[in-house]
Amino acid sequence: MTLNKLQDNIKSKLAEQPGDFAVAFKDLSTGETILINEQQYFHAASTMKTPVMIEVYKQAAAGAFSLNDSFVLKNEFKSIVDSSVFSLKASDDSEKELYQHLGEKRSLYNLVYEMIIRSSNLATNMVIELVNARQVTQTMRQLGASHIQVLRGVEDSKAFDKGFNNVTTAGDLQVIFEKMATGEIVDSASSQAMINILLNQQFNEIIPARLPSTVKVAHKTGNIMHVQHDSGIVFLPDGRKYVLVLLSKNLQKEDQAIKAMAEVSEMIYKYVSNRDK
Repeated sequence: MTLNKLQDNIKSKLAEQPGDFAVAFKDLSTGETILINEQQYFHAASTMKTPVMIEVYKQAAAGAFSLNDSFVLKNEFKSIVDSSVFSLKASDDSEKELYQHLGEKRSLYNLVYEMIIRSSNLATNMVIELVNARQVTQTMRQLGASHIQVLRGVEDSKAFDKGFNNVTTAGDLQVIFEKMATGEIVDSASSQAMINILLNQQFNEIIPARLPSTVKVAHKTGNIMHVQHDSGIVFLPDGRKYVLVLLSKNLQKEDQAIKAMAEVSEMIYKYVSNRDK
């Protein structure tokens, strides 16, 4: 199959679903890419937690703190609109256990780990408060991601009501995952440490869902109402790797959209793995 044919097949698969989709694929061995609506803006949802993790490793390397430092778990955060205090509800969070331990200490590494693998909103807001959302966005610009905007933590409803949301594009997420895959974010050890966390992702309904168990995926999902995303690096057993970003919005049938995106992931995997046969 040709790359163009694969791209056409992906477009027709996604066209079956009501909603808007973006795809960014890059084979890191051959440089082949597929870009579909890669500059279109999407609500970042939890995909913004990868940029936040990158900022943690960047500031840790600069000596601002250590990933072994401990922080007291708390559930009070300030709105970016007026600094009024808000709290998160455990019932709205995909990770609920940390709420049982408020007042106890957790290492920064543990907070980052829960932020990524279980998408903990509580951990995310603590980490964003530490590293500063503006710094996250600035670092994205330095990495060549010109559209990602990280303004705030999670569940800041005053900011949401004013339209102050974290946004991303498929193209930007592809840029940062490619740099991570090639060891260019902070340094190769930091890049690998971040990949190791992403490999433990607990939400695997999209990119890895239809891939063989021998294929490893270091990835971060994101979802809110009518939005389903997945983004990361796919590692083949023979050492080859590729970056894949699948974003969606305005979905009407989320379960079917998730299934279609998982099928797109499988189509890309089959293309890459069969190319030399």
